[in-house]
Amino acid sequence: MLEFRLFNTLDGKKVPFTPLDPRHVRLYACGPTVYNYAHIGNARMAVVFDLLTRVLKRLHPKVTYVSNITDVDDKIIAASAETGEAIDVITRKYEHIYNEDMGALGVSKPDVQPRATEHIQDMINLIDALVKNDHAYAAEGHVLFNVPSFPAYGKLSGRSRDEQVAGSRVEVAPFKKDPADFVLWKPSTADQPGWDSPWGRGRPGWHIECSAMAEKHLGLPFDIHGGGADLKFPHHENEIAQSCCAHGHMNDLRAFANIWVHNGFVTVEGEKMSKSIGNIRLVHNLVEHYDGEVLRLALLSAHYRQPLDWSEDALNQAKSMLDRIYGVLHNLSDVKEAEGDFAQKNVVLEGLCDDLNTPQALAALNVIAKEAAEKRTPEAKAELLAAGALLGVLQKDPAVWLGYGQSGGLDETKIEALLSERATAKKDKNFARADEIREQLSAMGIAIEDTPQGAKWKRAG
Repeated sequence: MLEFRLFNTLDGKKVPFTPLDPRHVRLYACGPTVYNYAHIGNARMAVVFDLLTRVLKRLHPKVTYVSNITDVDDKIIAASAETGEAIDVITRKYEHIYNEDMGALGVSKPDVQPRATEHIQDMINLIDALVKNDHAYAAEGHVLFNVPSFPAYGKLSGRSRDEQVAGSRVEVAPFKKDPADFVLWKPSTADQPGWDSPWGRGRPGWHIECSAMAEKHLGLPFDIHGGGADLKFPHHENEIAQSCCAHGHMNDLRAFANIWVHNGFVTVEGEKMSKSIGNIRLVHNLVEHYDGEVLRLALLSAHYRQPLDWSEDALNQAKSMLDRIYGVLHNLSDVKEAEGDFAQKNVVLEGLCDDLNTPQALAALNVIAKEAAEKRTPEAKAELLAAGALLGVLQKDPAVWLGYGQSGGLDETKIEALLSERATAKKDKNFARADEIREQLSAMGIAIEDTPQGAKWKRAG
């Protein structure tokens, strides 16, 4: 079996992946807060963890991937106040849109997609354990985690004490014992969502949600946790503190999750995405103009840990690569695909086993496509399709992708009649008429490709 290596943020280096339970690999990624459309940065996390899950499922008999839905949050409450829509209407609407948009990018729905509001009691239980273990305290209707009670705090992000306070982005309320302390439970007013608890009616802080849901659905410890690099601090740092302290693991950060995986940031044309700049790229808008496979391939074009610059050039390069390989598959339409497991021994899988090295994997995909075009064997075709499936691309009908036979509302009977007349003209060596027909079809938006099997037509562009 291939050795799978991953960069573990906790260790700061690549390590061999060895499941805690050889019979069952378990991983968790922090999902969306559903109050608006997902942007391309959110999509990068979804695509990266979808790819990670695909690889793990190739290598191990059972894999459970959990990624949550945050459906209680101050941003959601603000969106409700602004729009006048009920909170559950907003969250269900954007949860549905998120799953549809990610599906368009070839992202499979997680094996488990828990909602925060369905796990409130699990969060209360976890907070109660932290209070009883003297790692949390109640103050003015709030419950806060006491950061100094966990000396290992900061090991994941490598932040110093001063950096922790400066980077926590948490208001230094007068009732905090320490400026770095963070909220586990907060009071709710009558017009805000809330649940009864030992500390009064309120709602959970964001960080406790993932700790509770990960433990509920995967047990502790589990194999892999992660998300975008922006979550490393404070969100993931806080999750480790909560989960380890609730169960008395003061010196073993792996008592929560064994390996931490973080994908890099996405910029747009060299700039950070920002509302003020107006350069936020929403997946919901992008899928109206680009096929999801183009977007997926663009997101996979850079190594997941590196920054990714989103640009028209990147999209054009992704489309060009897919057009070329779909062209190979189209030319192999008369070759039957061989049966067998061609992904397990594929060189694309070898690249992905090296810390999801997608640039290496995509280079291997191009080599496989070239060989398939040259060999024209059932085995070469099967290997190409298996490589594409592993990466989550080449899932469309090549003829449809390339536009063959797709008239876009034009009169197909007329097109076929003109092609027939052109074939006759060429046979009679009336090349002037043949050229006239080509130009006539071109004006109609139809491109002709002459092949040994005869002329084929497709929508131009």
